[in-house]
Amino acid sequence: MRLDLREPLTALVKAKFTTAKNSGALIFSATELAIIRAAGVSYQLRYCPALSKKPAWEQSSTGATSAPPKIDPFHNPPTELLIAEIPSSRPSHLLVLNKYPVIPNHFILATKEYREQTKLLEQDDLAATMSCLREWEEESQERLFAFFNSGRHSGASQPHRHIQFLPVGDMNWGGAEGWKLPLEGENTRPSIGFPFVHLTAPLSSNIAPGDVHAVYMGLYKRAVSVVEVYNARHPRDTVDIDGRGNDWAEISYNLAMTTSMMVLCPRRTEDAFIRVDDDEKEGKKELGPVSLNGTILGGTLMVKTEEEWNALRGEASKLKGMLETVGFPVEEVVQSHDSRL
Repeated sequence: MRLDLREPLTALVKAKFTTAKNSGALIFSATELAIIRAAGVSYQLRYCPALSKKPAWEQSSTGATSAPPKIDPFHNPPTELLIAEIPSSRPSHLLVLNKYPVIPNHFILATKEYREQTKLLEQDDLAATMSCLREWEEESQERLFAFFNSGRHSGASQPHRHIQFLPVGDMNWGGAEGWKLPLEGENTRPSIGFPFVHLTAPLSSNIAPGDVHAVYMGLYKRAVSVVEVYNARHPRDTVDIDGRGNDWAEISYNLAMTTSMMVLCPRRTEDAFIRVDDDEKEGKKELGPVSLNGTILGGTLMVKTEEEWNALRGEASKLKGMLETVGFPVEEVVQSHDSRL
């Protein structure tokens, strides 16, 4: 799929972001930043107390909300945030700015018509994603990082299907010296070093849209097997599997992409907790919860309280321990199932 834009993608996004920020149509929140190396990966830890005030609805165990339903931000989005409809003839997707970014030029690819976030991605979703990645890289000579959250343990915040993009140059903005995108480097690596199960596949420079989708489905099916193996070994700590079929995803997962690599991470839980010593916080043994989404595959995560910020930047082992809990243990699944993981 060609985006068929009237101007280069990079120019459109950057101009729209600047205008929307200046007008107040989006709310950009600055963050404090620390670089922490854990399990062989450099992570950006971002502290943003302003986002703790972002509206959020509580959901009961029955699925009922204690506030009116969220407005779908991708249904007729405001013109101040809408970048383009793609392709220009018979558009299937929208490009729209994130309304609450902490990294400049954070934008989103959403389906024009409503599709479920928890159904499997389709070929046109991934074709549009790859077009954005390629055109950004060709125009700017810089990487673009794409990520997708699916399922209740993934950190997904909207039910309308959408894939998010962060320019790597902007991720480096604000004091990120010593950090690089974990997906950079040799794209045939079986492991990036994350302290949880993650499945990787290389993407060739001329890969066809159908082949991108086939790679995705291959990683997804392996991820389902990871969850099945874990459940068999832990009957008292099983992770839910959705058995509805009809293209509903069976598991929660995060997907990440660049032009040269795809990574998929099955998720065990959305929220992580930070272990602290008993005497550190008046008897507290943990802080949190910290909600984590697909940005962990891009080596970046965010906390909203000063306690969490101080605890994590002071000790890399706490970050590693927190990350281990949201996915599946590497050693156990590798030993029991698939040495390629």
